[in-house]
Amino acid sequence: MNNEQLNTLLTVGLVYGGLIAVAFWAGMVVWTFRDMRARSRDTLAQILATVMVAALTLPGFLLYLFLRPKETLAEAYERSLEEEALLQEIEDKPVCPGCRQRVQEDWQACPYCHTRLKKPCTRCGKMLDLAWDICPHCTTPAQVYNGDRQTASSTHARPAAAQQYTAAPEYESRSRQTRRREERLEFVEGEDSP
Repeated sequence: MNNEQLNTLLTVGLVYGGLIAVAFWAGMVVWTFRDMRARSRDTLAQILATVMVAALTLPGFLLYLFLRPKETLAEAYERSLEEEALLQEIEDKPVCPGCRQRVQEDWQACPYCHTRLKKPCTRCGKMLDLAWDICPHCTTPAQVYNGDRQTASSTHARPAAAQQYTAAPEYESRSRQTRRREERLEFVEGEDSP
């Protein structure tokens, strides 16, 4: 091989290597811009990160990898949705108004402090909140609880078994709102909680 052929091969190799270096540099700049755009909405931060990589090449790229935000905007959004779902799930679980322990939706009384939580409908048997005056399932007027006694909360006829019970006069004279408050914290007779 003569000098002329060696110089030609060396020139071709340098040009080829230079093209690869330029393509690598352009790829780092474009990747940095796209990556920063996916991680931040701040236009200035996107431009500064891109210029840093364009000016400092490989050291700038390594520096960007150290300094970039750790999660993308999509990942942050998904994480916030997961957190919101977990909080919603926690908030949706009912608690006893007497002892603040978690209870099931279909429980009639709290097993911890024996507070009455719900009352059964006299017609369909589904559980009703104590404050409800009517069953939303079958539209039967709800019964008002006073310890062992039940009184109808409307003018509809009471079942024969319930007609023998009458409410105490002082209980009937109280306002409906006062009765609801008392019903919410009514205790069920039974064993005391440990």
